[in-house]
Amino acid sequence: MRTSRRPFGEARGNARLVDVARRAGVSTASVSRALNSPQKVSPDLRARIQDALNKLRYVPNGAARALASRRSYTIGAVVPTLSNSIFGSGVAALQQRLEEYGYTLLVANSRYDVAVETRQIRALVERGVDGLVLVGQKHRADTYELMRKFRVPYVNTYMASKGSPHPCVGFDQRAAAARLAEHLIELGHRHIGLITYPYANNDRISARMRGMRETILRHGLPFSAASVAEAPYSLPDGRAALRRLLKANQDLTAVMCTTDLHATGALVEAHAQGLAVPGRLSVTGFDDLDSSLHQDPPLTTVHIPTQAMGTRAADYLVARLRGQIVPRVMLLEAKVVIRGSTGPAPN
Repeated sequence: MRTSRRPFGEARGNARLVDVARRAGVSTASVSRALNSPQKVSPDLRARIQDALNKLRYVPNGAARALASRRSYTIGAVVPTLSNSIFGSGVAALQQRLEEYGYTLLVANSRYDVAVETRQIRALVERGVDGLVLVGQKHRADTYELMRKFRVPYVNTYMASKGSPHPCVGFDQRAAAARLAEHLIELGHRHIGLITYPYANNDRISARMRGMRETILRHGLPFSAASVAEAPYSLPDGRAALRRLLKANQDLTAVMCTTDLHATGALVEAHAQGLAVPGRLSVTGFDDLDSSLHQDPPLTTVHIPTQAMGTRAADYLVARLRGQIVPRVMLLEAKVVIRGSTGPAPN
């Protein structure tokens, strides 16, 4: 029985790089550049080369490319969940930008479990990813040590501050939540409740809670443990949380939620109880999901710049891998979006 072995480094099809170049009417260097650094090639030339690649069914040997460059041309990303469209949007923007640079994205879902996240990061490092994108700043010390040991550049997203010891691209969650609380206080609200996802292991939610709570207290408004209702991340749990808050705080005129999903649940429950929004109760969220614009009434919230974060995270890692000097901290703006779910406090 005869067997044939393809020489290591040769394309998986019969075509060679020189064949692609000849078909496209360019040099082999141009073809290589289009494959490895597509952003450096004009759109017309890239299209002509891609047409030749497709017609010749040329598939580069990734293993040979990795050996030659000591790069895998893959980036790993670990996110808490893919069921939340906020993270899905960020991952999509990250992948699109990385593709422009010639990189492939590998995504893992930690399910908000720190131990799972640590295992996933180790697995990605062992697979030879060139860089890592993480969510938040709160990661185990041994995780940071692992990335330093193997010299894998990383960037934290969704949380950013000028004094951060880690590379990060994101926004000041605490400040954004504080601005939202100021909006309600300016409308005359004095009895404000909070609905939140459990935040012991979630530094983004924890920062939002600090911003809300500190602003309420700074204005001398009443606030206690009964002003807060923790709830799992679901619409029905948002409804149940509002019921608990209303039972414990009969003077409540406004509810701030640390996620849009909880806020949607609060709106549904308010309607079910016959509470006019915003006439009797104002409600705010945090995320600016696409659905938030279409609630009844549309939801006042904080817009998270997910696409900008994904794009800037890709830019940072690729620049690092090319040996370029780039800012370690990239602060983006998270705008308060005022819509119909908030209004003056009732008399």
